Amino acid sequence: MASVTSSRPFHLIIFGASGFTGQFVVQEVARCAAESPGGSPLKWAVAGRSRQRLEEVLKQAAERLSMPELTTDIDIIVADVSIEESLSIMCQQGLVILNCVGPYRFYGEPVVKACVENGAHYIDICGEPQFLERMQLEYHTKALDRGVYVIGSCGFDSIPADLGILYTNRQFRGTLTAVESFLNISSGPKGASGHDATWQSAVYGFADSRSLRQLRKKFGHKPLPVVGAKVHKRGFVFFSKEIEQYVIPFMGSDPSVVKRTQRFLYEEEHHSPVQYSAYVGVGGIFSLVKLFCGGLLFWFMVKFSLGRRLLTTFPSFFSFGMFTKAGPSMKQIEDTCFSLTFFGEGYSEGTDPAQGRPNAKICTQVIGGEPGYVATVSAMVQAAVTLLNELHSLPRRGGVYTPGAAFYKTTLIDRLHNHGIKFSVRTFQ
Repeated sequence: MASVTSSRPFHLIIFGASGFTGQFVVQEVARCAAESPGGSPLKWAVAGRSRQRLEEVLKQAAERLSMPELTTDIDIIVADVSIEESLSIMCQQGLVILNCVGPYRFYGEPVVKACVENGAHYIDICGEPQFLERMQLEYHTKALDRGVYVIGSCGFDSIPADLGILYTNRQFRGTLTAVESFLNISSGPKGASGHDATWQSAVYGFADSRSLRQLRKKFGHKPLPVVGAKVHKRGFVFFSKEIEQYVIPFMGSDPSVVKRTQRFLYEEEHHSPVQYSAYVGVGGIFSLVKLFCGGLLFWFMVKFSLGRRLLTTFPSFFSFGMFTKAGPSMKQIEDTCFSLTFFGEGYSEGTDPAQGRPNAKICTQVIGGEPGYVATVSAMVQAAVTLLNELHSLPRRGGVYTPGAAFYKTTLIDRLHNHGIKFSVRTFQ
């Protein structure tokens, strides 16, 4: 474990620890700290606006994990995104800040800014491309100058996809040129649901999609070269033989994050870029019709401020119960899991990609527990632990990165595999 200097008493600080996701992060960090070797314990603290709520979260974690020491041994830091000084004081005390306060488009930048200015590394679980890409545009050079790493999307969006592509590429014998991924979420009889904060991120993200296009123009990127045959995108809705259900394009941040990683690997490591398309299963024809009707209503309502207000005020009604202000029950979380299957193609060793069609295929899979509060939490905490232990393996000496770019030369995939997010090669069907 990285040493803690006298001016930095904590390895990790969980900001937003009393939020719905934050409370699960607290429990996961507590478990990891208990696993730490006796000679170099993981020192951590919780932070947020309300000391009382943070005390309640520690008490709840102590009871659930049978660790009574959490209520006495873990420090509490009061910090608020609207009070710059409080964020500075928090960031001066930790090596890595785990930011669980969303939607990030509203509350994320002050934390990034405080981390960069006060020399603390930053990790979040954001699935909002506008925020992630804007932070790269505005803070990469500043973070690089300060020797600070800012690594976004270290949750279900988008570690399974981003590192899944890296894993697939490493397992492929030859030149991997294109990958399609298919997400399938399985749940118990009560179904899966998400928390209101995730729903809000989706509402405001779709409403502001035009600004994302304008933001991307500011980077001035040239298109990534297409190696081998160009992949033709599939239709918006189709029946997938791969997962035997109807699928639609995945609307989260995975395609954005993967493309940023592929650009980094092409420009910095001179790797051949991989074309990527992401899809998610929606079930049978009845589920498809329900999704189509709900999607049309959602698409119409996000265009107007009144519509957005209604969507965010009544998330359960407008999402058909998929998102609620209370979030999923523990039973729903325990009964839910995901599988992300990758179908890749390319050219075998010794074959020139400029000649003919791809002649080799591969199928890999990433599987894990419930995406939002099990897989996300495990991914975030293992990313933070990797950052602490393998700082020398990260690119340059700081900057704003995707998980794939930041952790490309680390053991994060192995760490994830040992903490419930399994990577494997499958028989191609």
